[in-house]
Amino acid sequence: MPTAAPLEFLPPRLDARVLASARLLLPLWLRRGGLRAVHVQGIERLQLEMAQFQSGQSRLLLAFRHPNLDDPAVMAHLLWVDLARAGRPDGRRFRPRPHAQFLYDRGIPLWAGSSIGWLLSHLGGCSIQRSKLDLPALRTARALLLDGPHPFAVAPEGATNGHNEVISPLEPGVAQLAFWTADDLNRAGRPEATQVLPIGLQYRFTTPVWSEIEALLRQLEADVGLPAGDDEQLYQRLFRLAEVILTRMEDFYRDAYHQPLPKPERPDPECPDNALLAERLGRLMQAALRVVEQALAVEPHGTVSERCRRLEQAGWERLYPANRSSSALDQGLAERLAEETELRLWHMRMVESFVAVSGSYVKQCPSQERYADTLLILWDTLCRIKGGNPEQRPRLGPRLAQLCIGEPLAVTPRLAAYRADRRSAVAELTADLQERLEGLIVPSFNPPPAVPRRHRVSRR
Repeated sequence: MPTAAPLEFLPPRLDARVLASARLLLPLWLRRGGLRAVHVQGIERLQLEMAQFQSGQSRLLLAFRHPNLDDPAVMAHLLWVDLARAGRPDGRRFRPRPHAQFLYDRGIPLWAGSSIGWLLSHLGGCSIQRSKLDLPALRTARALLLDGPHPFAVAPEGATNGHNEVISPLEPGVAQLAFWTADDLNRAGRPEATQVLPIGLQYRFTTPVWSEIEALLRQLEADVGLPAGDDEQLYQRLFRLAEVILTRMEDFYRDAYHQPLPKPERPDPECPDNALLAERLGRLMQAALRVVEQALAVEPHGTVSERCRRLEQAGWERLYPANRSSSALDQGLAERLAEETELRLWHMRMVESFVAVSGSYVKQCPSQERYADTLLILWDTLCRIKGGNPEQRPRLGPRLAQLCIGEPLAVTPRLAAYRADRRSAVAELTADLQERLEGLIVPSFNPPPAVPRRHRVSRR
């Protein structure tokens, strides 16, 4: 078990050779994620902001949506390819070539491997532990925003939520970094403005994938012991699958962990917002978090996301202790503690999968993208329960990434309000950024056939 070393800060070590190699390998990176194209709307806004940044008129913070793990590759394409090409018809060239330094979760090298940590660092990334006051990370990010050679990119949602068309509540870190930058510039007597540029990001299938969706649904129905509902509407089958998984998990936490979960009435799939299903899911998440909080002695307060971050940090402190003994006895006890901690953190990972689930996502707009989002979250759930690898998600079909560049938020004019009331100013800027990002979502709508046709189902 991973009790070898504490979680040290990984500073950025931007290496031009690594960056050049990554640019060459980007098409393979995108292809590996099943991405066939990247479409950008509003590239002229990014052009203008980059030009002002490189001319010394502004400091630029890129705040991008983070629905899934392919987003870094898409953002790389935006900067390395789309932005680099955008000025060519007018003979404009960016010097240096467009790039961005960025924050990334310190946990990524733990589950993805130390080689990924090395790559992120040499691309200019700065690791951060999101659930604690990570002073080395914050000082480094602040210095890069003030004097770095490139704009700085951050995902204000803090983590992926698996939903193309739902934005999780934003964390206040982006707004705080922006105000620190504006304040530092002002105190140093520098004239640059501080800008936050919202970037919407979502995915679309390039071809109809209803047969693949039906095949995945059939697989999940078999996993939970349900007969395939070939003559039922697709939504009825999806609802029934979700309800069965929820009921089984309620029974699990009620019986195995003695959590006070009532046995509710069966939800009605015709209910406009599936309120009962969402209410039950909320209670289940609370129960799962209590199991971990009791084991790790963590106080239960804050939002579900905040509680998950604190539990993650408490788990890391057990798995990667700062002080280690060399005796065989202490090492053996540390191994047992690590094993128990990993088992408890499994419950927290399950909760993370459901943070953005509302119970009405598909019913509001029954597109193939929303069906796919929901089914893949359910696939993740069953994969974790069975002890599989969630990184081996099924690919339902080729996709394209859609990027939409929003209007920038000027931070410098808000500086006086920030100095008068920092908490309120950060909250207001965060709310404004949330509104801008939500306004960049392009709704999808391509409803399924009335009854899926069995001869179209992919047999895999």
